[in-house]
Amino acid sequence: MAQTNLMWSKNSSFEGGVLSLAGIPAAQLAKDFGTPTFFLDEDAFRSRALSWQISLNDEFEDSAGTIYYAAKSFICTAVAQWIAEIGIGIDVCTGGELAVALAGGIKPSKIELHGNNKSVSEIDRAVSVGVKTIVMDSLFEIERVAAAAKKHGIRQGVMLRLTPGIEAHTHEKISTAHEDVKFGFSIASGAATAAAAAVAAHPELELRGVHCHIGSQIFGSDAHEEATDRLLAFMAEYRDAYKTELAELDLGGGFGIAYIDGDITVEPSDVLPAIRAAVVAACKKYNLAIPTVSFEPGRNIVGPTMFTLYEVGTVKDVVIDGGVVRKYVSVDGGMSDNARTALYDAEYTAIIAQRTSQAPLALTRLVGKHCETGDIIINEIQMASDVVPGDLIATPATGAYGRSMASNYNHVPKPPVVAVKDGKARVIVRRENEADLLALDVKE
Repeated sequence: MAQTNLMWSKNSSFEGGVLSLAGIPAAQLAKDFGTPTFFLDEDAFRSRALSWQISLNDEFEDSAGTIYYAAKSFICTAVAQWIAEIGIGIDVCTGGELAVALAGGIKPSKIELHGNNKSVSEIDRAVSVGVKTIVMDSLFEIERVAAAAKKHGIRQGVMLRLTPGIEAHTHEKISTAHEDVKFGFSIASGAATAAAAAVAAHPELELRGVHCHIGSQIFGSDAHEEATDRLLAFMAEYRDAYKTELAELDLGGGFGIAYIDGDITVEPSDVLPAIRAAVVAACKKYNLAIPTVSFEPGRNIVGPTMFTLYEVGTVKDVVIDGGVVRKYVSVDGGMSDNARTALYDAEYTAIIAQRTSQAPLALTRLVGKHCETGDIIINEIQMASDVVPGDLIATPATGAYGRSMASNYNHVPKPPVVAVKDGKARVIVRRENEADLLALDVKE
């Protein structure tokens, strides 16, 4: 593994083959906070979030909107505070995410609410606190938001989530813009047109623009450019029907990051110029003014800024087909802190974190402690053959959909998140304990 590759955050270092974060060695981190633990490079997070907003401003100038950090990738009160300080927005999709955003001090005017099945209470809370935009996902939802806006005596800003009919080149389960999905209003079927008419029937609603999200872990800009053209074509149809132009275009997120050697991490400069060119071309094509353009990166911001640190518990050699030996290395976490391998066949890399090794490499499978054959963190990796119980294993790029998807399967407490900055480390999400696991049980 190249020790300078893109999977590790900018303040990770490998002096003498030993992993450190912001100057703190892995062994010290494990001693102070235990394992498994998610370690978050705070400077890297702030830098990546800010770079998206700066790049958006530089590229789109007067038509630059807001970078809305996708809370679903990972959120806690401390991260919400950083977002508030940086000055970007946040995209939430549940009442819980909204609560954390507000608790962290993010202004409601910087919040978008998403989700395909927002409850009446979630909608009411969002309207009552004054979130900037609620992204509409069904005709039922349009009626519910209108009712909540009328109740609170306001005109609520909304957007329509559109399905542009694009097959993004990513895993089926994280592709969200083809026709047969639960999200949004299809442009091709006429559902989007019907949704626009439904919003127009309610004076309590202000249709600010349209939105799409084409998927996750996408490299390049081709799919976003195609989506841009289809959404702006719809905006032109809306103009013709209602004699007014919609002001905002939100093109979602989904920009990929590096998980293994050979992957790349998409940077704003890799995609924004081409997307801006697509916006300009489509606006010229359809005779539209350039709208305010926003994006919603989540994984791309937080993913590369975190790694998970485990401790090896057992090691065993297993003879498989043809007499090949596979080394099974079991760690003290697994699918309860990283479900992505089981869900999406996701790939990761890993290193021995607290020491260097000159031992020959061995075919290795990194597995967890759960009572499931599919409890696999890395299906196949070449790892130093002298790995032993007590070694520390670090898996990079676990910031997105690691802790946020964590479960208590097998009644395993969820790991903590520790923020590291300038040689100091602090817990921002504490480790669960057995008391937490028992706290929800109701005794007669």
